Amino acid sequence: MTVSFYLKYRPQKFLDLDSSEAREELLKIFKSEKIPHALLFSGPRGIGKTSAARIVAKAVNCEKVQSTEYKEHREFEPCNQCDSCISITNGTNVDILEIDAASNRGIDDIKELREKIKLSPASAKYKVYIIDEAHMLTPEAFNALLKTLEEPPKHAIFILCTTDPEKLPKTIISRCQRFDFHKLPLDKIVERLDWISQQEKVSIEKPALELIALNADGSVRDGESLLGQVMAMEDNEITLAEVQAILGVTDIRAVQDLVEYLTAKKNSQAIVHINQVVNQGYDLVQFSKSLVNYLRKMLLLKVDPNLTNLVAPELTKEQISVIMRQGQSLSQTDLIKTIHLFIRAGYEIKSADFPQLPLELAVVEFIGE
Repeated sequence: MTVSFYLKYRPQKFLDLDSSEAREELLKIFKSEKIPHALLFSGPRGIGKTSAARIVAKAVNCEKVQSTEYKEHREFEPCNQCDSCISITNGTNVDILEIDAASNRGIDDIKELREKIKLSPASAKYKVYIIDEAHMLTPEAFNALLKTLEEPPKHAIFILCTTDPEKLPKTIISRCQRFDFHKLPLDKIVERLDWISQQEKVSIEKPALELIALNADGSVRDGESLLGQVMAMEDNEITLAEVQAILGVTDIRAVQDLVEYLTAKKNSQAIVHINQVVNQGYDLVQFSKSLVNYLRKMLLLKVDPNLTNLVAPELTKEQISVIMRQGQSLSQTDLIKTIHLFIRAGYEIKSADFPQLPLELAVVEFIGE
């Protein structure tokens, strides 16, 4: 069975983590030698929260990290060579428990956890409980967990991972040290995908990597999954056109070109362009989403050019420059009208007899005769 890239190249030490802010904050904790009994990792899916939790579990139990020599040199990276590190990496360490709160969300599950946590670790220094999607626990389960967090055994560490921290009770949050993980910018994901491609001895054009990264939407895991789909074709030299065909998506240039026709009031060219996208076999629903997202960025940058880092962290400087140039051709009123038109078109594509028709109507309605 082929191992997914996300598992094959999963981070195994703090330095491997893509979220630099969370990585630095975690290292500060270890340098202080005051490990909290409860940590909260929050952020979007696929950005390394559970990987970071496993690294913490290895670091607190690593035989070399616990040695005097390591502590004198202030080194806290797990060695990944001792029995403890290897068993955690392989998922065979009985003292490290990963719990999927989406499937084990009831009070009985937490009560069972509370009973087991009283027992001393079998071989590790700490028992580490990693609760994924922690916000899925029931209110009763949260109450039971709270009692454990209030009086935890000295040998236990809890790591709660969540994509929706707002759903966690404030009482739970207040008893955890919080670490926020963020989506990665486009260039960082491209760098990661390029490195994996080199390890796999596959050559991929940079625009193709950028397209994969763009569709990953800031998620390393999604980017690696898409890269795996592309490499499954067993081609050692992969082009942008091949990636477009495999993923069924268009790159940002296709969206840029359509917006160029819209800003220049060239409705016939815009309609021809939409039909070319259709004939090339791309997903029009995805295309309309990409278009609306592009127009949203244009609107916000028109409101305030200083919002670049907020609304377009995944774009290159050249792409941002094109968006801002195109935005000068449209008033805020026109942009708002365009966004509403293509949002509506996106909803109508699935039920239309001719999928391209809602997009064509949006073009004609915006540009006019």
